[in-house]
Amino acid sequence: MKPHRLVVLSAVIVLSSTFLCAVTAQSPNSAPPRGKNGRTPESSPDESKVKVGEGSLKPRPESSQRQETDRVPLTIGDSPSGASDNIRLAVDLVVLDAQVIQQKTGRIVGNLTKEDFVITEDGVKQEVTHFGQDTLPLSVILLIDRGGCLDPFSDRVRHATLEALQRLRPQDEVALMSFADTTELVEGFGRGKDRILAGLNHLPPHDENAEHCFSRAFYEAANYMKRAGNPDGRRVILMITGVTAFFDCPGPSSEEARMAVFESGSVVCGIIPKTAGQRIENGIMVAAAGVGGLFKAKTSNLKQLAEQTGGEVLSDKPENLDRTFNDLIDHLRTRYTLGFVSTNRKRDGSFRKLKVQLARQPQASEGRLVVKTKRGYVAAKDALQRDEMPRVK
Repeated sequence: MKPHRLVVLSAVIVLSSTFLCAVTAQSPNSAPPRGKNGRTPESSPDESKVKVGEGSLKPRPESSQRQETDRVPLTIGDSPSGASDNIRLAVDLVVLDAQVIQQKTGRIVGNLTKEDFVITEDGVKQEVTHFGQDTLPLSVILLIDRGGCLDPFSDRVRHATLEALQRLRPQDEVALMSFADTTELVEGFGRGKDRILAGLNHLPPHDENAEHCFSRAFYEAANYMKRAGNPDGRRVILMITGVTAFFDCPGPSSEEARMAVFESGSVVCGIIPKTAGQRIENGIMVAAAGVGGLFKAKTSNLKQLAEQTGGEVLSDKPENLDRTFNDLIDHLRTRYTLGFVSTNRKRDGSFRKLKVQLARQPQASEGRLVVKTKRGYVAAKDALQRDEMPRVK
């Protein structure tokens, strides 16, 4: 990039962001003051305690990361009924999540069968061997943005989040993470809503001088998702933020984060609380990311990652987010679970492109149907040494 162009671009971004922060700081609609640690004044450190020892989020050794997401027991849908729970087949079952909607209306379609779906991997048709709908529990990571000029997690958004947690089932598991310049694990995976309710009172304070480090946040969330107890296709990284794009921060790149999300088997979703200030900040960030892309600057985009993993990004005014959260939970509940054993038996750790289509479209009067699902997965990789291979008992 030519030096004068870099200076002009940087000046525009800095001046625009500074102006936005100055305006929002004086806004009468700003969030009420919080305590010195960013908590509501009535909260006390003794009321609930954050787990320690889990929040470092250090990358785990490569050999332990690669084998966790593609080998799952054949236990869903129409799996063979005579199989023993203690037997793990020596094949890699690829499991994916799919949502079918009417393109014009956005209405969820929930009356399809296994025969209605066609899956191809790298252009080769695969046999759908496992099928189900709303039969698996959820593993959800709430990933809350604490950086930037505006705090997206206002009291109304907090209330909507609490209401959404009430819709989860006892077998669902939830973890809570926050991010800005760094990513912090506030509450690890577990069942029971009270843990997360307490964790929300221990979020790090909002820091308007901090960045929205999407690339690091998605990378760390995806790596932690590998500790989830629920299989692929029901793993959800739900980001609550006011912006949809940002430049990569030092550390994992956006491409490394994207591959980590695919390896973890996660669906990425987003909730955007819409305000006047949010629209300004997001507009600045999206424009800056677009200009930066012309000069090969690396950026992360929430909407693109959601589309690539079969998720969705919903936005509404904070006072309407109760309904928005409910819609998102309902969408997750009505997703189809599809499974197949790849005809490509190589365990080479390669990325393989997926395409899911409907075997037939309805009549034109009923409207075209669209399938939303992840666009690929990372194949399992054989361990290099014999003692790293799973032992059969």
